[in-house]
Amino acid sequence: MPHRYPQEAVLRDGRRVLLRPFAEKDVDPLYEFFQHLPIAYRRFAWDHIENRSLIESWGRDIDYAKVLPLLALDGHRIVADATLHRRLGGPLRLTGRIKWMIEPAFRGVGLGTLLVNQFIGIARENGLRHLNAMLISDLEADAVTTLQNLGFTPYVMPGYGTDPDGNQHDMTKLILKL
Repeated sequence: MPHRYPQEAVLRDGRRVLLRPFAEKDVDPLYEFFQHLPIAYRRFAWDHIENRSLIESWGRDIDYAKVLPLLALDGHRIVADATLHRRLGGPLRLTGRIKWMIEPAFRGVGLGTLLVNQFIGIARENGLRHLNAMLISDLEADAVTTLQNLGFTPYVMPGYGTDPDGNQHDMTKLILKL
């Protein structure tokens, strides 16, 4: 999979970003990227991204067959981190799960769509049959719309998620049949 990277992409506002897989040398810049995200974004991350040792473990344990982590860079600065997760066996071995975090200044200009389209292409090339994502319905409404516009079917699960304060949130699972 990583053989087609790095590649440059142009966003709707004309800015250019470089897309490439995360590598061990990216631990420091990725950790910095996460720390500079607004607390409102960080507190809803799937992983404890404020834990530097977690990011270091990602750098040590890279397995592109299980998780393909793509970075978007503006110069030398990471502006987005997206991942395509796969299982190597079992009933979900042909299903991929996607996640992403984008710097606020790079939202709304097509970067999320660009990253998801990268994963759609990679999933098809690798024989996956479905892609899915799980989003907080109200807080990530723009991302839900983006995925729906790309053909993902939404399934809303009332009260399925819990925020760090213990409040329940509806979650939307989105599935794309490839």
